[in-house]
Amino acid sequence: MENKGRTIFHVDVNSAFLSWSALKRLAEEPGSVDLRTIPSAVGGDVKTRHGVITAKSIPAKKYGVQTGEPVVKALQKCPQLVLVPADFETYQKYSHALMDILAQYTPLLQQMSVDEAFLDLTDRIPPGDREGALALAGEIRSKVRDSLGFTVNVGISCNKLLAKMASDFQKPDRTHTLYPEEIPARMWPLPIGSLFGCGKQTAQKLQLIGIETIGDAAAMDVTVLQSVLGQRSGCYIWKSANGISTSPVTPEREQAKSVSNERTLADDIDRENYQTDGIPVIRRLSQKVAGRMQKAGLVGQTVTFQVKSNEFNRYSRQMSLPGLTDRAEEIESAALYLADKLLSGPDGLFHEGVTVRLIGVGVSRLTQKEMHQMSLFEWAQQNEEEEKVRREEEESARRSEEKRKAEQARQDKLNTMMEKINGKFGSGTIKKGER
Repeated sequence: MENKGRTIFHVDVNSAFLSWSALKRLAEEPGSVDLRTIPSAVGGDVKTRHGVITAKSIPAKKYGVQTGEPVVKALQKCPQLVLVPADFETYQKYSHALMDILAQYTPLLQQMSVDEAFLDLTDRIPPGDREGALALAGEIRSKVRDSLGFTVNVGISCNKLLAKMASDFQKPDRTHTLYPEEIPARMWPLPIGSLFGCGKQTAQKLQLIGIETIGDAAAMDVTVLQSVLGQRSGCYIWKSANGISTSPVTPEREQAKSVSNERTLADDIDRENYQTDGIPVIRRLSQKVAGRMQKAGLVGQTVTFQVKSNEFNRYSRQMSLPGLTDRAEEIESAALYLADKLLSGPDGLFHEGVTVRLIGVGVSRLTQKEMHQMSLFEWAQQNEEEEKVRREEEESARRSEEKRKAEQARQDKLNTMMEKINGKFGSGTIKKGER
């Protein structure tokens, strides 16, 4: 098993957005109910009750409320569900405070998202000192809880994959280990869909060939998995199921300056509709990015193209241009080139049966005026705005379709009536008037 010589922690906030919204409410309304203790959730438009759930409380989870599901569906499961709007400014504040605490323990800190990070603590806790690792994890949990008011789970192992899996065990405010010798008892009995990186559709494909648990995948011949999932995905599932991961904890952050835009699609993009539905989206995103750069007086050299798959995995490609640019045509040309490599090439995602639900285009390595980095929170806000526009467009299309169907039904009813009258009294007894 790789990376036996490391001590890796994965720290994950319990119900981050919900916890942080609860803390803000308690600070502003002392004595109010703690959202974490009742069925509650963050997400969507609280007034219209549209959109999706982005975070939920543990009591809400008991009703079957799931992250990512429509708010309407969640309310059907739990009518008393308390909904609160997202508050990205507050989330940013707590996220920064958490990372500041974690950075006190090691410079080898890799922030993976707003509410989770990996820490390589090998220099502080030798791999053989497992008691020391547990003690340090407890110290981190206590410090976060006492100083910031929310809880985290800590997963401990010798590599990132196993540490991540461990942190997802029982919650909240727990420390879990998942060392290689613990895999058969603690990981292999779990459903295949709980394996990190195994999305819903991948799990369904594996279940069709009898793979129900992570252990089933671990015991399967890798070539069988590759025949079902494709070479890259099949190999990933087999290695992950066996606890194999060589990915290091890398503290380097992404480009500090970038302009980017992304769009969640109404319908997934695949090889069949890429030309008609995918390319126009890339073109519009490139134009938006160029427009924002021009407005800010910026030029850049590195173009990034990224997608999110139907299984919510992100993939990206980037390339450096010969010179600096803010022209939409050049950004679009580079983005289309990268898209072709990532999606349509011999080893592309489409070849492996992966479909795309989100497309993003960005430009980095900017020069000239100082630019405020688009944070994860701003990106999420932007996506919410675009999602609102998309919903309005869908609603308009739905109304038009309903109107068309109603008119068609009226015409069908009229035609039926005419046929009955003409059949009874003779052809031509009644006919449509000309407009």
